[in-house]
Amino acid sequence: MEFAAVLLVAVALIVVVTLVKAVRIVPQQRQDVVERLGKYKRTLNPGLNLLVPFIDAVRTKVDMREQVVSFPPQPVITSDNLVVSIDTVLYYKVVDAVRATYEIANFIQAIEQLTVTTLRNVIGSLDLERALTSREEINRHLSGVLDETTGRWGIKVTRVEIKAIEPPASIRDSMEKQMRAERDRRAAILTAEGHKQSQILTAEGDKQSAVLRADGDRQARILQAEGQAKAIRTVFDAIHQANPSQKVLAYQYLQALPQIANGTANKVWIVPAELTKALEGMGGALGGLSRMVGDEPTPEASNTASEVEREAAEAARAAATAAQAIHDEVRVAEAQATGGKAPQGLPAPEPVSPESLLNDPADRRERG
Repeated sequence: MEFAAVLLVAVALIVVVTLVKAVRIVPQQRQDVVERLGKYKRTLNPGLNLLVPFIDAVRTKVDMREQVVSFPPQPVITSDNLVVSIDTVLYYKVVDAVRATYEIANFIQAIEQLTVTTLRNVIGSLDLERALTSREEINRHLSGVLDETTGRWGIKVTRVEIKAIEPPASIRDSMEKQMRAERDRRAAILTAEGHKQSQILTAEGDKQSAVLRADGDRQARILQAEGQAKAIRTVFDAIHQANPSQKVLAYQYLQALPQIANGTANKVWIVPAELTKALEGMGGALGGLSRMVGDEPTPEASNTASEVEREAAEAARAAATAAQAIHDEVRVAEAQATGGKAPQGLPAPEPVSPESLLNDPADRRERG
């Protein structure tokens, strides 16, 4: 009985092991390569698969998903004899599990060595500057070479990327100095351009300000001239409408003489000898104004005649006093210029009194 029980257990165990070996479940995105008695039989696809126990065996389990592998830095010499260190990243996927299993023993190592040799060939034909700036070209060349070679192995290289290109430390220092100098140059150029634009804008502003200021001055002068012309026209029209007599005009002239003599700019006066005669003639003109045509006094002005004559006499006295002062200043200036000697020029005019201006002989004759 005991022997039968042990045999039954052994048979059951054999059945279980046989079932386990006969049934194979393959997950998604994986293929299993099956060999029968050491020879390739078939490839198991994802799902439930049955095998012949103890005859069929799974050789490899191939992952069909895209894989990524990073290779260690590789020293590469450029065309200008500089050693640079290049890190690469490779993206690939297995498209044929049978060829990936039987065509090559270790396709990862084969891809790594192929990448290194291809990089050395590509970088060896470029100088450092082009190697640093031509990553897209290097990646494209690597992808073409690897895809052509690994296609026989049932592998598809989807992408090759260069992570870093590290030049020597001395070259990095030189590159940093060059980049710093280039940036300083650009900063200086930008500063100069800004200063130039600032000066241009300032000059344009000064120009516009000067133009506007000049235009304002022109408008002010035009308005001032128009105002003066209007004032002169108004005075002229008022004089013509009032029809003043010659006596009034002569009286106004006598009132202006003291103001002319008291000017601050009148430092030296040159008085001609005919000044006294001119003043005497003025007095005669004042006396004979009443006999001019159309200048007869009216009855309304008879009451103010004496007042006008008195003001004319005072103006004549002031004019005579100013003329005498001018005469004295001229005499002092001549004495200083000749060193105290009498000048040998024209004779000095006789002093003029106010009475000589008012009591002109011609006026007395006409009055008599």
